[in-house]
Amino acid sequence: MNFVVIDVETANADLSSICQVGIARFVDGRLIQKYESLVNPEDEFDDMNVSIHGIDEEKVRASPNWAEVYPDVNGLMQDKIVVSHTFFDRVAVSRACEKYELCQANCQWLDSARVVRRTWPSFSKSGYGLANVASEFGIQYKQHDAFEDARCAGEILLKAITETGLSLDEWLERVKQPIHPVSRLARTPATNPNGPLHGEVLVFTGALSVSRGEAASAAADADCEVDASVTKRTTILSLGRSGYSQACRL
Repeated sequence: MNFVVIDVETANADLSSICQVGIARFVDGRLIQKYESLVNPEDEFDDMNVSIHGIDEEKVRASPNWAEVYPDVNGLMQDKIVVSHTFFDRVAVSRACEKYELCQANCQWLDSARVVRRTWPSFSKSGYGLANVASEFGIQYKQHDAFEDARCAGEILLKAITETGLSLDEWLERVKQPIHPVSRLARTPATNPNGPLHGEVLVFTGALSVSRGEAASAAADADCEVDASVTKRTTILSLGRSGYSQACRL
């Protein structure tokens, strides 16, 4: 339950043009530290970006640039699990560090949008933006303020951890998997101890004429394990095609 959440706003479409950064640090599931700063991107401001976050050239004229705020940012990120809602903030931090030739923090990134999509089915395909998810769960925050966005994403992550029972370390692995992974079915002799596919490990790919769950259930009836993806254990690959399917033994 120990992590930091980072959010940034940019001056224009160039992701290196960070004009505000906010970091929320959570320890034991509680917000214990707030960091925020305006940043002079040393770049032009696009009217579209200004209309979103309200930050313009005048507001950051006397603010430090990214190289000047980065020691503080790096200190909070170093050797931590760093959360961002979508890849935007992670890429922006990387691009800004490249722009100023700064060494990037050694940390583990976790995308809280990917967590949301895997926790709540209603957000699996759409609607997983920060504002929409916060509204769903009654989380109050000031939208497009870097620290407030970071705090909100942290609270959503904590809610997902409570909902699923998965730890942070488990979420670091879970977000790498499909949103709806095919569960591996343990062979149970009571199902069909003499099944024709005893000892086989099957992976389904492509379009099937039935649901993945039905296909996996049929495989289990034949005493066959089902994996979500091809590995060294895979012995049979089922190739789904429009109108038919084909299986090949590996």
